[in-house]
Amino acid sequence: MSAFADEFFWYSPCPAGGEKADAAERYQDITSWAAKARGINPQVFDKLSVWLGGAGQWDEQEFRENQRVFQEEILGRFLAQNQALRAELTELQPSGLVNPPVFEALERFDDELSGNTHTDWLREDVSAVFQDFSALRDKKHRENFAGSPTGPTGTNTVDCFGFINFLKDCDASVQWTLFMPEFTQRQQDGFHVTSFEYKKMPALRFIGVARDFSEGPGDLASLESSLDALSQFRCGFDYDVLFLHHWGRGVDVEHCRGFWGRFMAPDAPVPEGFTAIDLVPQNDQQPGAPYLSQFAYAVFAGDKEKMHQREGFDSDAMYDVTRNIILGPNIAIPYPDKYWTAEVFLEGFENPSTAYLFSVEL
Repeated sequence: MSAFADEFFWYSPCPAGGEKADAAERYQDITSWAAKARGINPQVFDKLSVWLGGAGQWDEQEFRENQRVFQEEILGRFLAQNQALRAELTELQPSGLVNPPVFEALERFDDELSGNTHTDWLREDVSAVFQDFSALRDKKHRENFAGSPTGPTGTNTVDCFGFINFLKDCDASVQWTLFMPEFTQRQQDGFHVTSFEYKKMPALRFIGVARDFSEGPGDLASLESSLDALSQFRCGFDYDVLFLHHWGRGVDVEHCRGFWGRFMAPDAPVPEGFTAIDLVPQNDQQPGAPYLSQFAYAVFAGDKEKMHQREGFDSDAMYDVTRNIILGPNIAIPYPDKYWTAEVFLEGFENPSTAYLFSVEL
């Protein structure tokens, strides 16, 4: 297990002695570490979930040794890393290069690593294991503490998220705040973001027709006519929209569903053959609809083909850039339980989409 801990890509500050590089070079070293760690650490956290999930089979000697490894070589090492990273970033802060939200992300990570979890429903299980590591023998404590792997072979449903999954998210948040701002600028090749804002809307009802999102809206004249007939139920955000969601489940376990339509007032009637998806201002803590009526709104200009380019992106360029702008300041994306996105057709469905919505929790 000791070698397991070494699989994480740890941050190491500049060695003592000798003349340090200038601020720009030092910060570039940190952001390069963050980008590399983002490509390595998630898989190691998944291994950690599997390892702790097997604690019910450990004997007394294994419990003692594994407690030492977990507390000293994993939790302790992350705490030491965060301390060194915070010191280096604090020293660099007068340069103006440091993205300020990284300090909040580090504070959240330190709290979780110390057992002071911010997650109400995990507090009892985390407290039990931090007070007595052998509490992992209890199935409930073990499952909620270890969680489950969330990579391509994981389940990625809400119920499997545990303490280790939240550590994984905290580690990622630190890295995102460091490398995302520069990375997002580089991604805007041939197009650019002309405006970006966060909207916290009142309750909404999205009304649309289900279609394979790769095939287009179908009978456009009929669709537009049905939506125009609901003009008295306008909500103030009245563009044609392709709404995409996974029914509150992980993207690797639930097929993406596409609906072509518009946002309306919450009491808008639903025409025959259409689907309604409700959105509300506050999280009801249940996976799936009603989703949150809180979102980032990015408007793009430039080469439309490049905006929709998929090669080299997780989804397409507009999706990736919008998401990555959100991750830079460590804004919460309510994944997977309230996660949705939408392409916005500012000039109507007959023209390519040039704006994007991404669910957030402000």
